[in-house]
Amino acid sequence: MSQTLPPPAAHAARGPVRARERALAPDLARGFMLLFIALANAGGVVFAATEPAIEPTPHGFESVVNFGMMMFVSGHAYPMFAVMFGYGLVQMSRRQREAGASTAAARDTLVRRNAWLIAFGAVHAVLLYFGDFLAAYGLVGIIAACLLLNRGDKFHRVIVWLWGLVLVEAAVFMALVYPSLSTDFGATPKPARVDSLAATSYGESLVDRLAEWPLHTASVLGFIFIVWLGMWAARRRVLEEPARHRPLLIGATVVGLGVGFLGSLPQALVSAGALSTDNADLTLLLHNLGGMYSGPGYVAAFGLIALWLTKNRAAPTDTLITGSLVALGRRSLSGYLFQSVSWFVLLLPFTFAMPQWFGNKTLLYLLVATATWLATVVTAAALQRRGHPGPAEALLRRLAYGPRR
Repeated sequence: MSQTLPPPAAHAARGPVRARERALAPDLARGFMLLFIALANAGGVVFAATEPAIEPTPHGFESVVNFGMMMFVSGHAYPMFAVMFGYGLVQMSRRQREAGASTAAARDTLVRRNAWLIAFGAVHAVLLYFGDFLAAYGLVGIIAACLLLNRGDKFHRVIVWLWGLVLVEAAVFMALVYPSLSTDFGATPKPARVDSLAATSYGESLVDRLAEWPLHTASVLGFIFIVWLGMWAARRRVLEEPARHRPLLIGATVVGLGVGFLGSLPQALVSAGALSTDNADLTLLLHNLGGMYSGPGYVAAFGLIALWLTKNRAAPTDTLITGSLVALGRRSLSGYLFQSVSWFVLLLPFTFAMPQWFGNKTLLYLLVATATWLATVVTAAALQRRGHPGPAEALLRRLAYGPRR
């Protein structure tokens, strides 16, 4: 039988790993990238639209924001979380096995945890926000735990080759999209309306979400392709041992972010009103493909940042900024859910309805998203100082693992 995960002894043979390096990169990445999630989702709520949820007729300041959102944020953050989700599946399984659990028992624990994540997502989507990703993560987590986790190294190398093949596809798309850019057409993207975000009563929005959420969840299940890459990286302990994997992290940063930004550049220029295209669907598809590569690119970049911090600071998590971001990363589920509460209270037509009376919608979603994210950073830091987990993390852990003994 092929070996599933390297045993503790194999890891120990490679030398000691500093605890700071083991935890810093994933949590730092999650904490910061929740800002990108906030910006993307707040824009969608303000404009009551799917991607690209930005000002459709931008001028001046709006054009700059549209360009930045499509170039660096929209479609780029969730792939990063997908990589980290896959990474976390392997880490959780490894911890279970190091605690004495069998391979089957570790798998069953992951299945139970992800089943509860589906339940979290269902409640989140029905009550608050149609664009929930938690249920999709739960479904993918169950599939990954049952079909991917307990496989050998040779099997997992397949995902690296698949990503290489998709890189060829991205190059073909670029060759088709870039020549289609022009100054002649004058058309900006027309995002699709989301009924639940435009509803004038809570009851109406709830009914709309019941129909929208399953379709949204089904549409994003393909990110198992990204989750699998995170699992491959976790098996190699790329983020636990950034010094040993520094060349890989540099290469992944350059290739991932390079392909990601090149893939998003046409959509960013069109969204800013600088250029137009007669192939809008393919341009948006290339943007989404670029965002997929940005996911591992951003993760690798945070791995390098974590390596630099641990080399240049005795205790990087003791600093205000780094420590607060890491605290939020460790409570990312609570931070993500709080964002939906914020949009619900501040932005929907039947609550505070800020888009109806605030002059500039682009400025509005920037301010609300940033303020909401900062609130979660401050709250997470306060919880960290008191040694408390996030409320959502505590509930999920109790449901998945039972009460502490």
